[in-house]
Amino acid sequence: MELKQFDGQSKDELAMVDVAHAILEQTGQVTNYNDLLMQVAEYLNIDDNELEAEMIQFYTDLNIDGRFISLGSNRWGLRSWYPIDSIDEEITHDNDEEDEKPRRRNRKGFDDEIEVFEDDDVEEDDDVVEFGDRVAVDEHGVMVDDEDDEDLGEYKADLEDLGDDDEEDDENIAGLSVVDDEDVLGDDEEEEE
Repeated sequence: MELKQFDGQSKDELAMVDVAHAILEQTGQVTNYNDLLMQVAEYLNIDDNELEAEMIQFYTDLNIDGRFISLGSNRWGLRSWYPIDSIDEEITHDNDEEDEKPRRRNRKGFDDEIEVFEDDDVEEDDDVVEFGDRVAVDEHGVMVDDEDDEDLGEYKADLEDLGDDDEEDDENIAGLSVVDDEDVLGDDEEEEE
């Protein structure tokens, strides 16, 4: 393969990525990475050992160089071939979400198309609190809701039941007295002196 851009230049001084650009520009076709690598190696007369050592750097250069675009499945082309808007279309072959319509099965097992309407008038919950609205709070600064009072009723009853057990425990330890930490620490310090 002859590349007119490099007439008169030494092949030893050419970068692999520049040769790849010239090859893609001349052929005008999307090319598989391995095929492109072999064409570059053939043009530059690179032997297998040197090619194996350089192929990783060549792949990195293709990714970094803004003139190239990866089109998936290890296929490469020139970015200049694609208008900006069509790049995503070429790269992704998946159907758009808009193209796919949800389907449901009727009683006989056949698919029925369902029309999907996007409703801007979504029903909003009346209990939604907007920023800046005034709300009721308890003594701890926690927002109070009517449903909370019902839920807390059972919790408060459980706490009261627990409190009754504490009174029974207090009666069992009647002969003991409470001592402050300072009193205990003060006694230990005096003993050390």
